[in-house]
Amino acid sequence: MQTRRTLVAAVAALTASALLGGCGDGDVQESVGSKGSKNAINISPDQHRVRGKKVDSIAAKVPAAIRERGTLRIGGSADASAPLGFYATDDKTRIGSEIDIATLVADTLGLKVDFQPVSWENLFVGLDSSKFDGVFSNVTVTEERKEKYDFATYRLDDLAFEAKKGTSWRVKGPKDVAGKTVSVASGTNQEKILVDWSKQNEKAGRKPVDIKYFQKDTDYYLALQSGRIDAYFGPNPTSAYHVASAGQTQIIGRFSGGGDQVQGKIAATTKKGSGLVDAYAAALDHVIQDGSYAKVLKRWGLSSEAVKKSEINPPGLPKP
Repeated sequence: MQTRRTLVAAVAALTASALLGGCGDGDVQESVGSKGSKNAINISPDQHRVRGKKVDSIAAKVPAAIRERGTLRIGGSADASAPLGFYATDDKTRIGSEIDIATLVADTLGLKVDFQPVSWENLFVGLDSSKFDGVFSNVTVTEERKEKYDFATYRLDDLAFEAKKGTSWRVKGPKDVAGKTVSVASGTNQEKILVDWSKQNEKAGRKPVDIKYFQKDTDYYLALQSGRIDAYFGPNPTSAYHVASAGQTQIIGRFSGGGDQVQGKIAATTKKGSGLVDAYAAALDHVIQDGSYAKVLKRWGLSSEAVKKSEINPPGLPKP
């Protein structure tokens, strides 16, 4: 999505310590969520990942040089962004939905995946220099990016309003946030949407939105619990993870990361002309059809962002 690139790992740690504070000093916490619940999220290095099997007809779509190498070099953001990509309890093993999906794709292509975490901007530098064969790191399809890269979609790019658990308030459009106090990260797509909605409300004679900004991600949730804000508007994956792990909030509305212009979509990203986009799309279609893709999204609480088919270079977010 990269509307908000990171959810600091401290959010997960803060949530976990609050929920499972009964562990002894020497205990290592292996999951977040309600203790003993089937919905608890495994954050240990022993992931028991959903794995796939090689499909010869799809593997044949991979360029010969990569097939001979036997590895698929995948770039991913080194930032901690649960549940997309973050560090397990050993502080060195990368886990998350993006890693799981990339692994499924590599399995289907008969390749060993070589994950290389780098800073966000270096993901594209790595693609440009052919250091990476692809990037699976919550990258949104945009019209500007399509000029240099090829995309094979695998998840919707959604935003979510998160409020305290038990509220009957729901957000379906601008009028539902009139007069409400909502926090948002500065410089993001969700800020733009919220500012536009506030202007629409004023034009219609309704109260504007009282938009609040905070310096740290953890501050959003502290403000939410204390009642200083009515909701937090951010990326759906991070909100879904927080809802599942903390059990104190709920999602009250979901919207496309592209606003009302286009449904935002997350995609495997490769250098234009690399010859890999068809292989990625075919592999993604296969894991979607065999059910392993759905299992991955479910284990990370992202089933609402599932796609029925991988699209190659679909309409993306418009140029600024």
